[in-house]
Amino acid sequence: MRVAKQLLEDGEQELFMKQHYQPKKFPKSPGGTAYQREVLPPDWILDYWHPLQKAQYLEYSAHRELCKKQFIEMWEEKYGKPLKEDTHH
Repeated sequence: MRVAKQLLEDGEQELFMKQHYQPKKFPKSPGGTAYQREVLPPDWILDYWHPLQKAQYLEYSAHRELCKKQFIEMWEEKYGKPLKEDTHH
């Protein structure tokens, strides 16, 4: 076991000594210039679309509204409807 450990340490040392002084980093890889630059917009952004924009994606918009309605029904069934004083800010 000691031999394997020594071989591993020697290999790591050799790798460190022979690595390039300025390693190449691809733009979208960790450490790259474009890493995690793509921002995924949250779902609620679609609520603010203009009706003409929603009309371009009729099936998706209808399915999304159905899912929102089902979620609200599930929420109210589990937690109850909000109280009147909770709706005023």
